[in-house]
Amino acid sequence: MDLTQATWFKSSKSGPNCDNCVEVAYVTGAVGVRDSKDKTGPALVFAPDDWQAFVARARGGAFGRS
Repeated sequence: MDLTQATWFKSSKSGPNCDNCVEVAYVTGAVGVRDSKDKTGPALVFAPDDWQAFVARARGGAFGRS
């Protein structure tokens, strides 16, 4: 999938100087995720429903430290 023209963003909680973050881009039929330190590097691509399920579980604490 070509994500070169995608509009990438970071969480508003990341702060303006965060260079060690995850960036997300919503494109037709997919969600791209990449490392903000490597903007030209690889990106993971998820189906929108899978991404929403991950976000919901993360917000719910499913991936917290034990």
